[in-house]
Amino acid sequence: MRKNFGVKSWFYPLPVLIIGTYDQNGAPDAMNAAWGGLYDADKVVLCLSTSHKTTKNILAKGAFTVSFADASHLVAADYVGMVSANNEPKKMEKSGFHTTKSEFVDAPLMEELPVALECKFLKVNEDGNIIGQIVNVSIDESVLDSEGKLDMEKFQPISFEPANNGYHRLGERVGNAFSDGGRLK
Repeated sequence: MRKNFGVKSWFYPLPVLIIGTYDQNGAPDAMNAAWGGLYDADKVVLCLSTSHKTTKNILAKGAFTVSFADASHLVAADYVGMVSANNEPKKMEKSGFHTTKSEFVDAPLMEELPVALECKFLKVNEDGNIIGQIVNVSIDESVLDSEGKLDMEKFQPISFEPANNGYHRLGERVGNAFSDGGRLK
């Protein structure tokens, strides 16, 4: 038997996205954003309100990075979602994240987070969401397997679980996409 909960923003899994930007003075900022994802094969969408410092930075600089939070950096990832750079000038210092400038866009990479999308701002769509063009995917070698491919067990990204405000570790492989379903053909 099912239990009905009505309208809720419960969508699974929700990646924990850490959005990296520079402000007009070149100071790095990071924000935790659960509402975002792929917009097309080579684009991302971010659902950010206009009051966020990150939104202002994206519009001013025309670029941002999207890093995926991992289990090892849960506390820092949660912190940058709780505190606004509008109110806390030492947000990055307190988070413990260190940054390096992307080679491809005018935005910072979080050194501690091993997987990132480097994006060029394209537009704000009709719903007010930010659309960005992926110009590079950057992955630290520490989370690659012996063949140079992303190893999810080494990476261990986390997911936000909205029904109970929890974070959960991802990583265990349970099947093969575009293959296992073939048994039912």
